[in-house]
Amino acid sequence: MFGICNLAMIPLRFEPSDRSEIVSQVLFGEHFEILEQLKQWTRIRMQYDDYEGWIDFKQLQLISESSFNQLSSEAIVLNADLIEYITTPSNLLIPIPLGSSLSFINHNEINISNFDFEGTKTSGEKTKASLINTALMYLNAPYLWGGKTPFGIDCSGFTQMVYKLNGYKLLRDASQQSMQGEALSFIEESEPGDLAFFDNEEGNIIHVGIIMEDNHIIHASGKVRIDRLDHLGIFNAETNKHTHKLRVIKKII
Repeated sequence: MFGICNLAMIPLRFEPSDRSEIVSQVLFGEHFEILEQLKQWTRIRMQYDDYEGWIDFKQLQLISESSFNQLSSEAIVLNADLIEYITTPSNLLIPIPLGSSLSFINHNEINISNFDFEGTKTSGEKTKASLINTALMYLNAPYLWGGKTPFGIDCSGFTQMVYKLNGYKLLRDASQQSMQGEALSFIEESEPGDLAFFDNEEGNIIHVGIIMEDNHIIHASGKVRIDRLDHLGIFNAETNKHTHKLRVIKKII
């Protein structure tokens, strides 16, 4: 079985319970494979990044395997505005966040609600320089564990969505993203758009941000913010101390 998200965004949970931790979100138009059904709960695997979790069965639309395969083979088309609206023939407005998927709208067998979209779309690979412009659209977005939108986002959701909007695929978690790309030896070798990863005392990758010009970094910590970056890690000028210990810098593109 296969499905697609036809709501603005839905929580992807660690366990089949409304009280369970939200590990990620499924945004409008994202499609997935259904792995398991348990009463009102459905365990899914996201097509985009293979991330797994549980969603409420009432918050999905079933699609055929052929529709799933068709969407998976086509170019990804995304909403490029901070927030936009999907309209229906009855003039119902459904707000959708930045990065929502629009590829299915032209497929009548999937778009059974006759959704229409008249906002700004983006598709395909952009230049590396455009990563920073996209990242700045999320500036001051509140931190939310598992979040992927300007209304709440976590550190790896932020980097994944910025790269996705520019046509490049990152995995969901910071630890997974740290396995991608080419490692750089020094901060001085990095370019705006490269990723910086940070670890804890046990050596586990726990944080990621996007490097900017002049030794600055944009990252989600409390909110999406810009701080200084040096060879020790992230320096917060407000608290006058380092908040994250640098582990590695990766060039993805």
